[in-house]
Amino acid sequence: MKKVSTVLTSATTSSVSLTIATRESRLALWQAEHVKALLEGQGHTVSLLGMTTQGDQILDRSLSKVGGKGLFVKELEVALEEGRANLAVHSLKDVPMDLPEGFDLACVMEREDPRDAWVSSTYAHLNDLPLGAVVGTSSLRRTVLLRALRPDLKIEPLRGNLDTRLRKLDEGQYDGIVLAAAGLKRLGMEARIRHIFETSEMLPAAGQGALGIEVRSNRRDVAQALAPLADAATWLRVTAERAVSRAMGGSCSMPLAAHATWVDGMLHLQAAWGDPLGAPVLVRAEVTQALDANDPQSRQVADQLGEAVAAQLRAQGAH
Repeated sequence: MKKVSTVLTSATTSSVSLTIATRESRLALWQAEHVKALLEGQGHTVSLLGMTTQGDQILDRSLSKVGGKGLFVKELEVALEEGRANLAVHSLKDVPMDLPEGFDLACVMEREDPRDAWVSSTYAHLNDLPLGAVVGTSSLRRTVLLRALRPDLKIEPLRGNLDTRLRKLDEGQYDGIVLAAAGLKRLGMEARIRHIFETSEMLPAAGQGALGIEVRSNRRDVAQALAPLADAATWLRVTAERAVSRAMGGSCSMPLAAHATWVDGMLHLQAAWGDPLGAPVLVRAEVTQALDANDPQSRQVADQLGEAVAAQLRAQGAH
């Protein structure tokens, strides 16, 4: 897909020295190294600042009970604020819907596969599981989607980085687990995938598969350096998805899915909500709108579409 610059496209990019703040998990480091290589290809000098976040340290409780996905980005933001780093690379699905004052999402890069993947040592597909089988996930979104597909399953918490989750599966703690396909593909572990769920089976999380780069709002030079890495179509899609989540008060404690496609100038946005403690049924909503990804006003329209879909969900009982 052609990269389309959407940040400061009228300015001339000059070489700068940059430090990337990143978590130290294998996947996070891959993502940071990927951005580092692209920036170096633009003539910039780039180093990494590896950090361990609260989200990486607290593994015995679900994120919804200890502060949400913001725990994965807070320390990185402190490094930006203190000047120890100039940008932070995030899996966009881990980034809170509203950033703190003084911080901007300066770049969204071309998306990897946004879908969920079924991983199991024994069963090739979710449908192959026996009644009452144990499936691992700590995502409330995946929990309600799995319950809608297989109400009989026993869904158990699964925390930790990608390697930790796979180790727990290999130790026999679960009959299967659900992971983001993007992470497995980025680390060359696609062979572990037994089945990729189509979005009609399991709708992805807002921003899943996309990388977002956060900077201080006053660092226009850093935003300018990042402009060639941005992908307008991906940014448009995730803007709509994140708008659904923001309008619903979305966080990791929200059992909400939102996914947008942009094909032939048409943005199609879908969302689903379920009650993890109620009946295994989903509330669904969708909207389609013609949009030009290169139009500066398109992301504002995408925001409005996300709010409209959230209103549809609420009208059907989502909360």
